[in-house]
Amino acid sequence: MLSISTKKISRYKVVRNEAGAKPATINRELAMLSKAFNLAVREWEWLNENPVSKVPKEKENNKRDRWLTQEEENRLLGFSPEWLSGIIIFALNTGLRQDELLSLEWSRVSLIRKTILIQKSKSGRPRTVPLNRFGLELLNMKYSKKVLSINGLVFASSVGTKIDADNLRRAFYSVLEKAEIENFKFHDLRHTFATRLAQSGIDIYKIAKLLGHEDIRMTQRYAHHCPESLRDGVEILESYYNPTTMQKKESLINV
Repeated sequence: MLSISTKKISRYKVVRNEAGAKPATINRELAMLSKAFNLAVREWEWLNENPVSKVPKEKENNKRDRWLTQEEENRLLGFSPEWLSGIIIFALNTGLRQDELLSLEWSRVSLIRKTILIQKSKSGRPRTVPLNRFGLELLNMKYSKKVLSINGLVFASSVGTKIDADNLRRAFYSVLEKAEIENFKFHDLRHTFATRLAQSGIDIYKIAKLLGHEDIRMTQRYAHHCPESLRDGVEILESYYNPTTMQKKESLINV
């Protein structure tokens, strides 16, 4: 019988962290495992102790302040094979989650309306995402090449099947290493999408709609501002002063 020790459970945490699982997700998985062991100990008397009880929980701080700079994006795309660069570009310009992107079918794409329909989102509700020029050009290019999969998927493997999430992750991390980009996950492409919109002055409620968030507090975790992108927030106050009061204000400042 294969024994499950505290050491093996600790190793499982390491593997899940490397796979990009969030601390809260790992803690929920450990809680389920712990419940099973408690049954084995207290009710079935198969074990003397619960090995999960000795494994510390992950610190739940899922907020990340990480997004791609333009220079990092150029390096990332420069080292990416064509199939992966297409996925990265589409993710950066639509903000789709990984599975939403890999599950996207041509039947949900309208090149005429310049939109895509996400039928199965995390919230359970479908949402329509508009395409900008980069997203539209990429889809037009793929469609013109007749790169069609067995299941009508937009982004498919070399044999026309759905791209395996683990294979995508391995390829992505390999490119990150070559591009010398640290502390970055595939989900941070979505983070980058939201951050760039916020820094360009796009309304937070509009960003929430594009991301498919039901609660705007979720959007606030993704959208960050740099000092320069906040400048217009204070400069707008200048319009409240007429030339006379402005001169008086400036004279007081220069005293």
